[in-house]
Amino acid sequence: MLYKIRLELARTKDHPEGAHDIGYEFAAPLTVDGHIDADQWHKLKDHCRVVRFRRGEEDDVGHVIRKPGGSWAFHYDVHSDGEDDESGYRFANHVFKVGEYVSIREDDELLPYQVKRVQQVG
Repeated sequence: MLYKIRLELARTKDHPEGAHDIGYEFAAPLTVDGHIDADQWHKLKDHCRVVRFRRGEEDDVGHVIRKPGGSWAFHYDVHSDGEDDESGYRFANHVFKVGEYVSIREDDELLPYQVKRVQQVG
């Protein structure tokens, strides 16, 4: 089962109210309890896309990837060495349900995001 998940920036020092126009939308298979389903991801990985959106910037489009050791990341340039991937902090342990929080490492900073929407797409 493939789901479209929307994450929006949660409260940070620079955004004390959070920001609905900074975030990610990605597609991934989820288990019944809301975890990313690694077994199904292997079968559906070509459909597991991500869009990073930022106010005033063009969207970046990439893929949800599984890195060695089982961690998850967003990868935007198929020709890169993975240095610029944005890693989900402990995504394998997190539940993707509306209202939950996850963290993503962007550059050298770990930023909090809130799950705003989880919608079945296939």
